[in-house]
Amino acid sequence: MFKQVSKLSAGALLVACAFNANAADSVLRLLTWADYAPQAVVEQFKKETGITVEVTLSNNEEMISKLRATGGAGFDLANPSQDRITGPVREFGIYRPIDLSKVKTANFIPSMLASTQKVTALDGKVYGLPLFWGTDGLVVNSAKSKAADYGDLCSPQYAGKTAVRLKRPTLIAQAFAMGKDPFKAYANAKEYEAIMTAAGNKLISCKKNLKYFWESKDQLLNDIRTGEVVAAQMWDAGGWKLNSENPALKFVAPKSGALGWVDTFAIPAKAKNLDAAYKWINFITRPEIAAQVAKSAGSFTAVKGAENFMDAQMKKQLAESFPPAAMKNIKWYPAIPAGLEEIDGKVLDRIKAAS
Repeated sequence: MFKQVSKLSAGALLVACAFNANAADSVLRLLTWADYAPQAVVEQFKKETGITVEVTLSNNEEMISKLRATGGAGFDLANPSQDRITGPVREFGIYRPIDLSKVKTANFIPSMLASTQKVTALDGKVYGLPLFWGTDGLVVNSAKSKAADYGDLCSPQYAGKTAVRLKRPTLIAQAFAMGKDPFKAYANAKEYEAIMTAAGNKLISCKKNLKYFWESKDQLLNDIRTGEVVAAQMWDAGGWKLNSENPALKFVAPKSGALGWVDTFAIPAKAKNLDAAYKWINFITRPEIAAQVAKSAGSFTAVKGAENFMDAQMKKQLAESFPPAAMKNIKWYPAIPAGLEEIDGKVLDRIKAAS
């Protein structure tokens, strides 16, 4: 009797283990940005694959923090910007190399794929694949402001009616507007610190001119709609959303250059469901799916052929905001060397503390 019970218990245990394993295989844990996994797309993926997508919304800083805290565990796929991959890999080992044999690389725009592979490469291995690209620039109420560069946000005539984020892109933008090139200084920490300090001093002097350092995208968009804010630094997608509602509200590529970013697919070091991660990558990079997600995100995709399914208004807005000279002048983020974000953090803390 005892042996029979033991056999039954062992069998039940095996069944339970198999059940748990199958349950884990049926879930993709995705760490991503808002609007990068719209519900309709998630439902279609589950219908086609049987895999449920658990979405956790995040941003670059939080992605690093979450994955650093777990050693790269807790998620199967993430969407960090391309400049936030190799540094965290060197310091914290939070991502694993991409197995390109499992990716339909023909789905990508070749130039975007090559560029991202170069930026996210480390020791001969690739850690990121391109998903979306976009820019950080100016959103302007053209009826009330002629702001054309980041420095114009500090102009006295717009006192109390401009806004920026208290984040490193704001420091980078101010540095370029001041005629400096922080990206060229990436290899020299002292030079980079001097540039960021100067940009920080500029923002401290500008602090009283700003309505606020914005944190909520929705609050900023609403204040631009009502005229409380007439010019702000933010992403192109927000500007184009407002432009769709009111033609006087425009996204403007600054004279010193819009800041260009590429968000990627990256696989956390201790991802459990690699099969689901690669299935999601290949699903999202189908042109018709990529175009659907791009419309949700308000950004442009790195997927070849997606333009055939893209919204006509988005194409028109891109052309208006980025004539050829402005497109050529985009300052694309290179990979951030380890230690530079600590410099940025100290400068940002000093700005926050300044009266």
